Amino acid sequence: MEKKMGSAYFKSTDGHQCEWKFSLRRLNLQVLDVVGEFDGCIIVDSTRSGKSMPDALSKTVPIWCTIMNRLLFPDELESHVLRTPPSVVGLSEHSQIEARLDGFLESLKGLKLDVSGLRAKLQKPLRVEWITQASPSANPLRDPAYHTVLCCIASRQEANSGTWTDGYIQGAGDDSEGWSTGLTPAVFWQNSSLLLSGSQEEDNILDLIAKTDAQESRLLSAHQPTAIYPGNSKWSLFIGRLEALQSCDSSNVDGIITCDGPAIDPAPETTKVLSRPPLLRLDSQTGKFGSRTLRHQLSRLRPFIEKIASQRQHPRLLFACSTGRDLSVGVALTVLCLYFDDDGTFINSPNPEPMTKDYIRRRLSWIVTSKHDANPARATLQSVNAFLMERPK
Repeated sequence: MEKKMGSAYFKSTDGHQCEWKFSLRRLNLQVLDVVGEFDGCIIVDSTRSGKSMPDALSKTVPIWCTIMNRLLFPDELESHVLRTPPSVVGLSEHSQIEARLDGFLESLKGLKLDVSGLRAKLQKPLRVEWITQASPSANPLRDPAYHTVLCCIASRQEANSGTWTDGYIQGAGDDSEGWSTGLTPAVFWQNSSLLLSGSQEEDNILDLIAKTDAQESRLLSAHQPTAIYPGNSKWSLFIGRLEALQSCDSSNVDGIITCDGPAIDPAPETTKVLSRPPLLRLDSQTGKFGSRTLRHQLSRLRPFIEKIASQRQHPRLLFACSTGRDLSVGVALTVLCLYFDDDGTFINSPNPEPMTKDYIRRRLSWIVTSKHDANPARATLQSVNAFLMERPK
């Protein structure tokens, strides 16, 4: 593999025994772009000690491929059959997963995605295959009637879990936030030759990681906010990181809503004060505490949004938080539920329609379809659901 083309988020927990699911919060639609362009893709993952394959690759990805085939190729019945690795998934578990597929498909259809647009990305259905370090061939057979989604397991299964074999301990890299001291995949690949050479002292390596990580943070902060297109609308909202507010052009938005961070001036120094858009700062912390307190801040949205709407028929709003993936997504989701109809048209007063979890999921799909790294925490979504579903009638 010469170049990484993107990232996906297939959770192993969605493939755990009796917990199988097709996540409506992690649609991974960006995978279809890569598959369509390159006639397939390779999804790489590792697993903990004692396992030959992570549940994400043995069950979560196969479920995803099967549901996508059923949605996008309803007449290609052969592609609707669930494929799982028989050496890992027993017949009983396979059968139980199959029994849930119809329900997964109906839930996905309930999001009312642009099916024709998604179908245009692919020339043929998906077919999942697997390769491990124990596979006899590095080039598994490919069926020309399908796009191949190759699940590549990076881990080497050890017979005695936790033992040291040739300097390798399976699963030792799990929970990297506890040992990596800032070493991210991007930082590793930028310095892989040096790090793998073993020629550096530990202090020098830590200094290198810190320096490269800081450079990576500056690059991330320079990323422009992502445009979100509600429903069938041709105009957009924006979601981004707090740091990006200092470098992005805020003159094309009518209001900015920030949360979970220090006060940041959204306007560059060269911007005239009179051109700065109105700013609402929601008081919340980072992490789970911020997600839980978000519920009590959401009531501040209504006067802010409606004041802007009184001056602009279709206000363009920018939402920002420290990651650009969690709290800002929750706040944007709240606004989409309250002030946009099913066609994505802005309405000047809160939507009188009763809020249900299905209704909220459809609005969330507008976000994850446009912003593939959106990953609101469960606590964030719980705060949004509680606020919307318990608001005064």
